[in-house]
Amino acid sequence: MTQSNKKPRSAYHQSYEIIRDRILNGDLPGGTKIVEDKLARDLGFSRTPIRDSLRKLSYEGLIVDKKVVQPTEKDLRNLFQVRILLEGAAAKSAATYLPAEDLKSLANCVEIGRDGTTEDIMEANERFHEIIVQASGNSLMIETIARMKSIIYLFRKTVVLHNRPRLIDEHEEIYEAIKARDTEKAKQLMEAHLEEDLNFCLHILRSQLS
Repeated sequence: MTQSNKKPRSAYHQSYEIIRDRILNGDLPGGTKIVEDKLARDLGFSRTPIRDSLRKLSYEGLIVDKKVVQPTEKDLRNLFQVRILLEGAAAKSAATYLPAEDLKSLANCVEIGRDGTTEDIMEANERFHEIIVQASGNSLMIETIARMKSIIYLFRKTVVLHNRPRLIDEHEEIYEAIKARDTEKAKQLMEAHLEEDLNFCLHILRSQLS
């Protein structure tokens, strides 16, 4: 066995990943109050890496006012408004610049979306959108989406676990438009796709509150 040259992850990175994953997996549900000292004791870290982790999670939108985020309708609409603007433009760029290798990756994401396990579908969904955003070549756009990555994951989880109708069909339509190098159609389809995601998430949110 060869010895790994990788350095052990810092306490900050370890604690950040643990807390983030607990939020994303629902172990720390929306509205849960975050108590720094308690987290430090529970996870076995000092307060400094916990504090740094919480600062990053706040930056990413997973923690708001020292509580796990519990998105309102306004929060959802604001998030998706940004996504629609950015990812619509990214889809237009992808239809112009996306190389053949990445087109194959998009097609693979669609295939997994139809036949994969729930976990596979979640990963393929994330990868599908990631490939298209990267195709923009716009570092600010990529950075903005990356900042929202964790909160976006929560909504992707909602649409996958609740089986949103036509989710993968829409991915395939976007892929076909990009493959055909139809820039306006790719943009319009992506915008419509995210509008449907928003409406579905709003429906789930309202049903949970009723």
